[in-house]
Amino acid sequence: MAGPKRGIEMMDLTLIEYDMRVKTGKEEKDDLQLIDGASLIGPAGIWNKPCTMRIPGDYGAVDITLSRLHWAVEATVEVLISEVQSSFALLLGCLTSGLNERIWLFDGAITESCSLKRSVVAVRMKSLIDLKFKIGTLSSISGQHCCSFKAKSHGHDTQEIKTALALISVKVTWSTLPCELD
Repeated sequence: MAGPKRGIEMMDLTLIEYDMRVKTGKEEKDDLQLIDGASLIGPAGIWNKPCTMRIPGDYGAVDITLSRLHWAVEATVEVLISEVQSSFALLLGCLTSGLNERIWLFDGAITESCSLKRSVVAVRMKSLIDLKFKIGTLSSISGQHCCSFKAKSHGHDTQEIKTALALISVKVTWSTLPCELD
């Protein structure tokens, strides 16, 4: 399952909606419904640490790891891959806010220039989002490249990674609710 998934703030409560399916056919209507529902998470409990929950479904269970972060902003991560020399495997993960739980953003093959699906990740202010790119042939991952961005309340930051296989451009756009950082 590609991540991350988003929660919606609701006056000190967070609503997380699930609609996860097991791909079984060519069309979505053929897929098996794994879980369909919602969780309401209140303000009591652990903050600024990862927490894993198991959600049972009709065709198995899904373990999700989530964190509730104080004083955080949204980081929208956009990755553009250009100047592709040959097909390669790419595994992209990120660490955020000093937490040791990796969030997987992409795992797949790159065959031509493309943009990866945008991902939104929460990042605590005054901390970093570290993006780790593992790149290799389609049969084995061999190289690792990293880029880090310091959280801020608005604007964007960019970095480029030049490899023998492609040029990777990374853009992180920062945003927050207007009253969140007062």
